[in-house]
Amino acid sequence: MSNIVSRGLSAVRNIISWGGKERAQLEAHDLDRIREQLRECAEVTGGEVSTRQRAARLAQTYLELDDDGRHAFLRMIALEFGPDPSRVAEAHAEYQAQIGTAAQWDAEARLRVAMRSRRIRILTQFNAIPQGVKFLVNLRADLLRFLRDDTELKALDRELEARLNAWFDVGFLELKRITWESPAALLERLVEYEAVHEIRSWKDLKNRLDDDRRCYAFFHPRMPLEPLIFVEVALVEALADNVQKLLDEMAPVADQRKASAAIFYSISNTQAGLRGVSFGNFLLKRVVDDLKRDLPGLKTFATLSPIPRLRYWIRQNPEALREAFTDADWKKLAAQGIDGPDGEAFASLLDDTHQWAEQPALAQALSAPLTRLAARYLCHARHIDVPFDPVARFHLGNGARIERLNWMGDASAKGLAQSFGMMVNYLYDPDTIEANVEAFASDGVVAASGPIRKLAKP
Repeated sequence: MSNIVSRGLSAVRNIISWGGKERAQLEAHDLDRIREQLRECAEVTGGEVSTRQRAARLAQTYLELDDDGRHAFLRMIALEFGPDPSRVAEAHAEYQAQIGTAAQWDAEARLRVAMRSRRIRILTQFNAIPQGVKFLVNLRADLLRFLRDDTELKALDRELEARLNAWFDVGFLELKRITWESPAALLERLVEYEAVHEIRSWKDLKNRLDDDRRCYAFFHPRMPLEPLIFVEVALVEALADNVQKLLDEMAPVADQRKASAAIFYSISNTQAGLRGVSFGNFLLKRVVDDLKRDLPGLKTFATLSPIPRLRYWIRQNPEALREAFTDADWKKLAAQGIDGPDGEAFASLLDDTHQWAEQPALAQALSAPLTRLAARYLCHARHIDVPFDPVARFHLGNGARIERLNWMGDASAKGLAQSFGMMVNYLYDPDTIEANVEAFASDGVVAASGPIRKLAKP
């Protein structure tokens, strides 16, 4: 295997067809060597030290492969290192025969052993090497990409997700505040990972870490400079309605002691390989506790959130758009040269938000119907049995309520493209969080303020 590593494993060569797709084929002798190394790793051949050294070499081999080679590597683990079907069948038959007898529990234990996948042993060995946790997180990011076209990787993904859920249990994570004095490498990662509102410069970043701002992140002890998820908070005197104002680098620094509201305006998951590993809800609860302890004058905890799927949903449900406009709305639009829902002017208007975003009268004529439409979307649009909007799913599932919609809350190109510039405040009221969580989880009830419920009525 050392020969493979030293050559950089440029042995990913031939592409062959399988099941209508393409699969990378390593040179046969290289493939056999990798298979043998994986087998020895799964069986802990030679003891723990030798096995971990072997796992480290295998990890290095994997990192030096291109996408086709990595795909082949993962298919080998997925398809050749699962439970032995004959052993499972034998152990299951024995268990069935022993039910109700004194030997039932021993038979159950043997069935569990038979069902234990050798894939888990390989993953566990990878976890034990230096940087092994980060290696597995990145490996799963690859796995999720390949899974879109190769469903035979599902078993490996399920096992790796289960392992990551155990290794990234919130009890193992550390909540840390990130400041301007944090290591430069960590600050660079904030810039790289920010997923909601792009950090445009170091000056922009410094503004987000000033005295009237907070940034908190969860870290794993074995990934000390890799934030897993982070939240950016503005300390203000009232419920915020515009993200450009919050991010204004020229605005004076506010006195944090006068702040009565903490606004969570950006929450970013940073590791694609941790999809399905949930700790965002714990982050917000821990941050609220930290803020309440440091700033007892804070009374309101809310978000200023995007509505990322609104425009997409409207394109899929054009009838909902028509229903949001009243006769009074059409009269106002007619005065701006928009002569009805079937005209070209209206269609082009909604396709190109920049037409009206800088025309105050036209924007005002559209504000009521589009705000009404957004309320209906947030309260009623569903994907299977959960809210269609992913940000809504997150906050409603954590006990927040939809408090207020903010017309032109994000006038950036991204905000206009996503949701006609609208943003929403989700309010975290400590007195109702638990009841909201229970109602949402059991019956899918969407908690919303009175004004939002009124707007959302058909």
